[in-house]
Amino acid sequence: MKISDQIIMCLQNLFRRKVRTLLTITGVIIGTCAIVVMISLGVGMQASQDAMLAQMGDLTIIDVNNYSGRTSTGETLKLDDAALRTIQAMDHVEVVTPFYNPSAWGAFTLVSGNGDRYQLDMYQVVGVYPEALEKLGYTLKSGNFLSSTQRDTIEILMGYYTPYDFRDTRKKRNNTVQYWMSDGEDMPDPYVDIEKDKMTLRINNTEEGGNTIDVKVRGTGILEMDSSKGYETGYGVFISVTQLKELEAKYNKLNGIKTDPNSDTGYTSVKVKVTDMKYVEEVQNAIKEMGYDTYSMEDIRKPMEEQARQTQMTLGGLGAISMLVAALSIANTMVMSIYERTREIGVMKVLGCMVSNIRSVFLMEAGTIGFLGGVVGIIFSYIISYIINVFGTGLSLGGGYYYAGGEMVKTSIIPIWLVLLSLLFSTLIGLISGFYPANRAVKISALEAIKNE
Repeated sequence: MKISDQIIMCLQNLFRRKVRTLLTITGVIIGTCAIVVMISLGVGMQASQDAMLAQMGDLTIIDVNNYSGRTSTGETLKLDDAALRTIQAMDHVEVVTPFYNPSAWGAFTLVSGNGDRYQLDMYQVVGVYPEALEKLGYTLKSGNFLSSTQRDTIEILMGYYTPYDFRDTRKKRNNTVQYWMSDGEDMPDPYVDIEKDKMTLRINNTEEGGNTIDVKVRGTGILEMDSSKGYETGYGVFISVTQLKELEAKYNKLNGIKTDPNSDTGYTSVKVKVTDMKYVEEVQNAIKEMGYDTYSMEDIRKPMEEQARQTQMTLGGLGAISMLVAALSIANTMVMSIYERTREIGVMKVLGCMVSNIRSVFLMEAGTIGFLGGVVGIIFSYIISYIINVFGTGLSLGGGYYYAGGEMVKTSIIPIWLVLLSLLFSTLIGLISGFYPANRAVKISALEAIKNE
């Protein structure tokens, strides 16, 4: 029997009992809808969690710290440039940089204007590797990032609001630009344009009236404010860590401060950028093996992802119950079909049809019921998902949306993999349900089948 003949016979048999076939397909439709919609709710929940975490910080950044400064055996553990080079050499690490703060509070002051009229106390100065900021996802409001090749001139990169901290020393009150009183659109100009005006970095003396050291600096640009990356994007000053250490050494020498090199455990804070989120755990574990403390959004994301996965499995299991009922309905339909077509089966055997052909016809009928039910079920699932997203109650705002960190995320999300998997599953359920009836059909005796009325 040709495959085309088997297909024609399959369709004829299904349309011969239209109502029963329709009811059986309806069972598969309901089961498919239940599974797809239930899992889509779990996918939507996970998407909202990812959106919330993304607002909290970059999912590919690892914070490395050296709190104890000691290994498990009691040896001194340094988080220095050599350690950072080791981390940089790891697979899947895009960039590494320290976030170094000088030990002296108020050691430096920026001055500008005639007679050093405008001054800014650099309390929040951070030393970094110049090439790292752009790779870490920092963005510019204007100007350029720090130059990794600049050695002769001290370069500074300011946070969004830092230029407004310049105070006018000729005023006793309201001596800074009141930028917070603007409407946020027409920001007033600060006293100093760091990209154009001449500035000097003054290394302060702890003794009143003592000598100071002035160093010329050049402002390269201003960062966009990004609270997820830290206060530095708003109120900090970035300098090359090498140049910052040189300035700190001059400050210590000026003020007669002696440091013990043996007590130096290196940087207290380091950021590591990984090429992809899926490698964060691997890199984080490798850094922990070096003895350092680490933290990343993976520490929060992984438990949340596991919880979302369990929720999806629970919801999918509830939907699978409906599919089980549909599978029993398919099996019942095919068994009833055998009883009604016993004589037909006998005639097919007498005419010389192979047993495999008869089995194929019945399996094809069962698989078709599962496939058609899956297709229509997926269509209805999209309709239900749309209704949930448009008219659902959601979790915080009107409509079926999660409000995650300022981003709207659909409550029900049906990815393409779910569509393909559910279609395959419904077809497979049909084939499995038809397997017993098909085997029963081929075991019927031809002579007894022909005698059957």
